Amino acid sequence: MICVSLGRSRHTRMIGEHKHLVEQGAELVELRLDYVGRAVNLKRLMDNRPGPVVMTVRRRQDGGRWTKSEQDRLMLLRSAIVAGAEYVDIEADVAAQIPRYGNTKRIISYHDFSGTPDNLEDLHAAMAEEDADIVKIATMANSFADNVRMFDLIRNAKIPTIGICMGEIGTITRILANRFGAPFTYATYSTDKKMAPGQLNWKEMNSLYDVKNINADTELFGVIADPVAHSYSPLVHNTAFQAEEMNARYLPLRVPQDDLHHFMDSVDKIGLRGISITIPHKERALDYCTQAESSANGIGAINTMVFHEGERLGYNTDYRAAMDCIVELLERKDVPRENALQGVTAMVLGAGGVSRAIAWGLRQRQADVVITSRTEERARLLASEVGCRVVPWEDRHNQKVQLLINGTPVGMHPDVDKSPFNASGLNQFMVVFDTVYNPENTLLVKYAKRAQCRIITGIDMFVRQAAYQFKLFTGKDAPAMLLRKTIKQATNPVQLH
Repeated sequence: MICVSLGRSRHTRMIGEHKHLVEQGAELVELRLDYVGRAVNLKRLMDNRPGPVVMTVRRRQDGGRWTKSEQDRLMLLRSAIVAGAEYVDIEADVAAQIPRYGNTKRIISYHDFSGTPDNLEDLHAAMAEEDADIVKIATMANSFADNVRMFDLIRNAKIPTIGICMGEIGTITRILANRFGAPFTYATYSTDKKMAPGQLNWKEMNSLYDVKNINADTELFGVIADPVAHSYSPLVHNTAFQAEEMNARYLPLRVPQDDLHHFMDSVDKIGLRGISITIPHKERALDYCTQAESSANGIGAINTMVFHEGERLGYNTDYRAAMDCIVELLERKDVPRENALQGVTAMVLGAGGVSRAIAWGLRQRQADVVITSRTEERARLLASEVGCRVVPWEDRHNQKVQLLINGTPVGMHPDVDKSPFNASGLNQFMVVFDTVYNPENTLLVKYAKRAQCRIITGIDMFVRQAAYQFKLFTGKDAPAMLLRKTIKQATNPVQLH
């Protein structure tokens, strides 16, 4: 079950939004009384309420907005109980001052915005003794290991327990709460009204992740990155899972650069079946594979890992997708497909993970590859490993090339007015491949269209690599047209609501 938190300064707005949420199927709504601007009128909020409520009056020290006296706050909580609220949220340190009355259930809560204490079990035991119907512990996740500790607490608790790790690292504790036995989890009403760090909105929790229907049999996948909130992979993969009627979810997993070891230790405990891997983990993740395909070893980086019968299998679908896009465009009737790139001069802009995968693939197919990067040291290192030439970044426009590949983030949203290559350097005999997919029509792609170049967009590559991942994860062919439609809609600068 999802409890949707409502915090509005005006009673009328809170009542209207409560009604709207229930009409949309919300089963439980938290009314954050500390957000109400004037004196709280409990009768207005409680009379004719469309569904059950949790009444919460949060102090500033616990992340709330209450500015009046503590005595007034305690009186408001007692009044909410007398008025017959289904649940009242009471902080553990004041629980003894608010007696049980009627049928109202007591949520005894604790918040720590700095970290996740070592003594979670002791803290839980003390809170359970405060006449709790539900224990709620919300702490800040500073490591992926904090999520596992919180899941263990919920799973082993003898009393119904809501355990939340706040912040982006802890987002999965909100999504997977039901799976581990929490009576409900929390979401915010809208993206602009987050009540706590890392909180997702009701629509995402309900539609994108279908949280209520996650159970012990749900297969779990995800993307590891830092940051991860910008990733469209959860949208694309979850849309595909829903279309294929699969009991599977794809999660956003924020893993800081120095926390990869904790994440890898957590995989089995959470029940992950496979992950997509992106910045900053593509190269280091290879070290955690028990097996990796030859291309992944050759490139020195992976973007996909599948967990199967104790094995960690590594793949690079960026490489596969990019080669498919290029070969499909350049193949000629009189030349075997595997020789389509032989003798083609290609210049790769950038020396990061995507550039590495594409440069390696081009060299395997006997293309003449030139690397250039704003960081020349990285370009030289990549060139020595792959076996190709380097040119200084400032000389990139002086090269005669048939294939130009942008592996840099230049031109990516929100910096859409930048291009890594000047329009004057393009001509109609070139193929331009921009790996940036948001937006699809980058400034470089616009320049290439004007110069009448043949074009491969980042959407082309994104869809192919996601389809490969879907097949590796599930054993099924991906609904490729749906993947394309979903990512194009999501990255379209003109959003229709």
